[in-house]
Amino acid sequence: MIFRTTPSRTARPALRRVRTTAALRPLRHRLDPARVEEIPFRTSDGVRLGLTRVDTGDTGRPAVLLLHGHTASADMFLLPETRNLVDALLDDGYEPWLLDWRGSCRLPYNETGRRYTYDDVALYDIPEAVAHIRGRIGERPLSVVAHCIGSLTLSLSMTAGLVPGLAGVVSQGVFLTPRLAGRTSLRMSVAGELLKTRIDHIPVDFRKVGLWSKYTPLFALAARKASCPDPTCQILHHSAWGTGASLFVHENLAEATHDRLAELLGPAPLWILPHLRRIELARSVVRWHDTDHRYRALPQNALDAAARIDTPVLLLSGSENGLWLDSQRLCHEVLARRQPQLDVTYTEIPGYGHLDTFLGRGAALDVFGHILEFLGERR
Repeated sequence: MIFRTTPSRTARPALRRVRTTAALRPLRHRLDPARVEEIPFRTSDGVRLGLTRVDTGDTGRPAVLLLHGHTASADMFLLPETRNLVDALLDDGYEPWLLDWRGSCRLPYNETGRRYTYDDVALYDIPEAVAHIRGRIGERPLSVVAHCIGSLTLSLSMTAGLVPGLAGVVSQGVFLTPRLAGRTSLRMSVAGELLKTRIDHIPVDFRKVGLWSKYTPLFALAARKASCPDPTCQILHHSAWGTGASLFVHENLAEATHDRLAELLGPAPLWILPHLRRIELARSVVRWHDTDHRYRALPQNALDAAARIDTPVLLLSGSENGLWLDSQRLCHEVLARRQPQLDVTYTEIPGYGHLDTFLGRGAALDVFGHILEFLGERR
């Protein structure tokens, strides 16, 4: 299906606005603004991130840190159009904390500014956010709910021993054993080589790039055989930034969420692909920096260091995950065989894909109960 475009009323196409500062885009939510505390937070390597606390007025509640996936943001846990995960956590007696790590679309780093690898997220962003939260909550329990690359990088932090003593970890989509479909891995490799000299990121909002741009062929390719006329949906649901994977089950999204996809997910940087390809080929989370002494705290292979995990882990995945396939089931099987002493369980959500486990209109009924039950047993 060919995507729809709206003719411009002006003679010249609008110039694309690219953020060049590290100012955070405001969160969208329906909470009382007085309850949402935006905390100035900069990592020790000088990168400004976003850390948000939802103030419950109860200083005795266990805390839960939420980690988004790459190109998403804390907004994915705060959808105002449906019952979201923060709502569920608040009602169940938790204090939510949300980290916008350097891969967040609320920040400009995927398009401009300083480049990074997942080593930086595992070494700086997550451990330093956890340390800051612990400095605020004292001896109260702290758990983590992590999605996609947020979960993958968390596994590297955990196996490095940088975030010890967590009460529990919910890992959604992928953890220690990433596995992509063969065509996705192939497209990722080919696209990375063919496009790296022309573009450094793949956008998702066709309205910002316009019809006559170097990105048009990517949107046209994503539109082939697509059932939805929206270009953003096509490049995400039908193509996953051109990799041929699917990020969600389309009918699981509310109309309002579907219309906000360009806000909820941002451009994907191509310069991160070499690290992602190395991880996928190894079928494990591996360190990118082999010679830089700053990263020696991270294990070369997180799966080989899995014995250092000192917290219960719930591996969660939709049965229709079109991106990471059965990575979580594989992780459970591998850990049960290699590290049987670990407290690791696996739950599969029937009828769900990848992102819709949090963005889906029925996620509060079908998904969040599993998360709350796991956290409740360990609070």
